[in-house]
Amino acid sequence: MWPSFSLKHPVVWLGIVALGMLPLLPLMSLRLIALAVVILALLYVTRQMRQEHCRRQLIEKALELSEDGVMICDAANRIISVNAAFTHITGFQRQEVIGLDPSVLSSGRHDKTFFERYWHALDTTGRWEGEIWNKRKRGEQYPEWLRVQACSNRHGRTENYIALFTDISKHKAREQDLERVGFEDPLTGLPNRRRLHDILTSRLQHLRAGEGLDLALIDIDGFKSVNDGLGVEGGDRLLARFGQRLSTVAAQATVGRLGGDEFMLIRTTTFDDHEKWIAGLREHLSEPFEYNDRSLRLGFSIGSCRAPEDGSDSGLLFQRLESALYSAKHHGRSHDQRFQPSLEIKGDRQLTLVNDLRRALIQGNQLELHYQTQHRLSDDSLVGMEALLRWRHPEHGMISPVDFIPLAERHGLMNAVGSWVIEQAVAQQAKWLTRNDTCVPIWINISVLQLIQGDLESRIAASLAQHGVPARLIGLELTESVLLDERAGDISPRLNALRDSGHLIAVDDFGTGYSSLAYLKHLPVDKLKLDRMFIRGLPEDSGDAAIVKAVLSMARGLKLEVIAEGVETVAQRDHLTADGCQLCQGFLLSRPESASGIETRYPSHHDP
Repeated sequence: MWPSFSLKHPVVWLGIVALGMLPLLPLMSLRLIALAVVILALLYVTRQMRQEHCRRQLIEKALELSEDGVMICDAANRIISVNAAFTHITGFQRQEVIGLDPSVLSSGRHDKTFFERYWHALDTTGRWEGEIWNKRKRGEQYPEWLRVQACSNRHGRTENYIALFTDISKHKAREQDLERVGFEDPLTGLPNRRRLHDILTSRLQHLRAGEGLDLALIDIDGFKSVNDGLGVEGGDRLLARFGQRLSTVAAQATVGRLGGDEFMLIRTTTFDDHEKWIAGLREHLSEPFEYNDRSLRLGFSIGSCRAPEDGSDSGLLFQRLESALYSAKHHGRSHDQRFQPSLEIKGDRQLTLVNDLRRALIQGNQLELHYQTQHRLSDDSLVGMEALLRWRHPEHGMISPVDFIPLAERHGLMNAVGSWVIEQAVAQQAKWLTRNDTCVPIWINISVLQLIQGDLESRIAASLAQHGVPARLIGLELTESVLLDERAGDISPRLNALRDSGHLIAVDDFGTGYSSLAYLKHLPVDKLKLDRMFIRGLPEDSGDAAIVKAVLSMARGLKLEVIAEGVETVAQRDHLTADGCQLCQGFLLSRPESASGIETRYPSHHDP
């Protein structure tokens, strides 16, 4: 086909004129000049056609290499060409679809109105883009992201339609997995705290006349001893079986796991048989569990309440369930307690704080993370930042973690608090990665109770997957006392697994727990954080100076980095630098700041 560009070039026009004038010229010399112009025009056109042919070949090769399916149709919407990715995605060979209408791929999921809107967009705007379900040759239906462009000639008449599509079935499956992870307890497959809160809120909103909600919170008594005897994996399997039995015996109720060994039930009913229902649960759950040829009989405490009699707000009902369970456990093992107004001790500031903390965890707008940066002593460059939890109470202002973290540990809220911190830190890291603001690790403090719960690893993995953050950018800090806490059992294999997945591990408050150096030698640890109590007296206190020097020497032998906490003066920094300490954290270089404050101070900071 004669290329359309050729007639527009002056050389071509001169060649055409010269060809027409050639027989009319009287002199041979003029004819030779005209012939030379014709030959020059022919050479130009030949060269342009060859280049056009090469360009088309390159385009065809690019289409063949593309992972997107390509389909070209004529003005009658008949397929005239497809690429290799089309065959790979649909299963149809090129010769099987040439001349056919693309509707041969239709899954039948979309109605007439959908296609009317599709053609209306193509006719009016010349393009359409969106998600559509098609089917493969074998009949399997799949979702694809489709982009269609109408190609018109110079008269405005459509001559071709070009369609590019991507198989998004894996992305859709991943979205479903992430949605499931966000609302499902990874150990038992039951609804988690967040999902239970949504279910309770919905049930309360749709209660009909004569209906009520029975709520029960069940906590396994002495599960720590059971977990110690069976090991972490054995304890997890027993929790999963307990959840299965609970779902079976309470088939008409929604069963979920709040975390640890706490399970919750929500039942919509027209019967006023709350006490009878609780007694039935206790009877069925008291049956022994057969585990590895052993018969295990679990004791458990139950706190319960009923809506709307005991409240019609989901946050208030959660709070009253916790109060009832707390009271049941105070009576000893295997007790149950229905909520009573007398259980609320309004004058008790600690109980009020616990209830407020529960509400803050549900609402999510009072808790916030601040970040204290960590620096290399040699040049003050940024190497990381520690996430620090803050509670901005609507009435009492900023409440210190020293006041509310012990309460969270005593009242079974530490797992929820820890999960909130993980989620927020990972989400913030994802935001900074998107903006290309940071590539330094965010360090998160891990409590012994999070290790005891047994689902720390899955919670972190789920959050990383959801936000697309690599594990190496979330460091985990465990205090020396956590590493030695018998309740957590042997955590070395779990730390190894976390480290193998890419996380950095640090021992916080090092030097205060009297740990065995032999024990430390075998732990998968990357960094020691030297406690501020040894930094405070530097450089004047000779005892602190000797301890710091000894720790630094030991760390060099174990090939561990050391970061000094609580560095507040230039003299302290200079002393640490002289002793060979590499990293520091403290008020001298930065105080804890909000994420926006970090962004203002470090508009673009990267991995050193």
